[in-house]
Amino acid sequence: MAQPVVLLGAGRRDSCDEFPLARIAAVRPVVLVDPDPPAWTRPYLAGHLTADPAREAPTTEAVLAYAAGHPVAGVLTWSRAHLTTAARITARLGLPGLPYETAAACADPVALRTLLHRSRLPTTGPRDEGDTPDAGNTGDARNTGESRNTGEARDGEGPLVSAETVVLDDEVRIVALTRTTPGPPPARSPLRHHVHAHDGLLHNRFLRTCVERTARALALTHTVAHITLRLTARGPRVLAVAPHLPGDLIPLLVERATGVDLATAAAALATGDQPDLTPTRQRAAAVQFAYPTVTGRLTHLHLDPAAEHDPSADHILLTRHPGDPVTAAPHADVTDRLARWVATGEDPTACEEALRRLARHLTVTVAPTPDVHAA
Repeated sequence: MAQPVVLLGAGRRDSCDEFPLARIAAVRPVVLVDPDPPAWTRPYLAGHLTADPAREAPTTEAVLAYAAGHPVAGVLTWSRAHLTTAARITARLGLPGLPYETAAACADPVALRTLLHRSRLPTTGPRDEGDTPDAGNTGDARNTGESRNTGEARDGEGPLVSAETVVLDDEVRIVALTRTTPGPPPARSPLRHHVHAHDGLLHNRFLRTCVERTARALALTHTVAHITLRLTARGPRVLAVAPHLPGDLIPLLVERATGVDLATAAAALATGDQPDLTPTRQRAAAVQFAYPTVTGRLTHLHLDPAAEHDPSADHILLTRHPGDPVTAAPHADVTDRLARWVATGEDPTACEEALRRLARHLTVTVAPTPDVHAA
C-alpha cells in the first residue's frame, strides 16, 4: 500500500474542497489532521489525527509522533492559515515543502508585498482586489506591459487573472489562467471563474516573466501555486500568492479545459514525484456562483431537474437550504452562496451562454430582514 499524505485541514465542502480531496484520495491514502473531521470527508480518508492545524507546535508534534510509526510520503494543505505548520512539519521530516520563511510571507499579505518589493516586483494593494475587470482586449500586450505612460491610478483597474502554476526544481510552468469576475463592492466575492486552454495571455511575455520572477522571489519549489495578478496599463501587478491548490472549483475547471489534474500534481510534488502536466484537452470551462439579492431568511430554493440535461452542464449543486439566514451580494461571502454550476464548451463564449441558460433553472425566495449594513 502506498504511503499516505497528511492533509492539514479539510477546508469546507461549500468552498469546493471536496473535488481535490477526492482526486488525491484516488492516488494516495490521506490522513486528515483536524479537530473534528467533517462528515463529507470520511469516505476519502485512510486515517485521522485529532489536532488543530492552526496550532503550529502541538500539531507538528502530533504529526511527528504519527510518522514515527507510520511512514508519511508528504504533507499538504490548501489553507493559508496552515502554511507555516506544513512548512515546519516538512522541514522536521525532511519532506518536500516550502521554506518556513516563504510560508510565513505567503500567509501574511503585508509581509508578502514587502518581500516582493525587495525583488522589484510590482504589486497592487488589497483595496483593489475586487475592482470590476475590464472586458476589453485582455489578451493584447497593451494591457500587460507595452503601455507605461499612465499613472498609478490605473493600477486599481483592469482584469483579474490568476496563473495556475506548477513549480518544479528549476522550472516555473503556467498550466492555465483563471479569469475572475468579482461581485459588487464592498465584499466583491467572486461571481464566476473562467479557464480557457487557448487563453491569449498564456503567450504574453510580460505576464509569464512576472509569474516566474514572483515564484523565484518567494523561493517557491515543489508546489502548485495560485498567483493572482491584476492587468494594468503599467503591466501586470501581483495581488496575491497562494502556494497551494486554489479553491472555488478552479482545479476542476483546469482539468475540464486542459486535462491537467492539479490535485494529483500537488500530491506528486508533496511526495517528491514528478507530476504529469501533459495537456489532453483544448476546451473552456467556467463556474458561476449564485448569491442572494436580498438579506434575510431563505424560504425557497429550487433547481429545475431539466438543468442536468443541458449538454454543457458539468456540475450543479445547491449549497444552502430553506431556513438558512443569507446576506445579499454586496456584503456576501462564500458561506452565502446559494448554488454553483459548472459549464464546459469549445470556447469562453459557449461557456458564458451555458452559464446563463443554467441560471434560468434556479428559483430563489428570501424573506427580507432589515439590512444591518444600510446604516
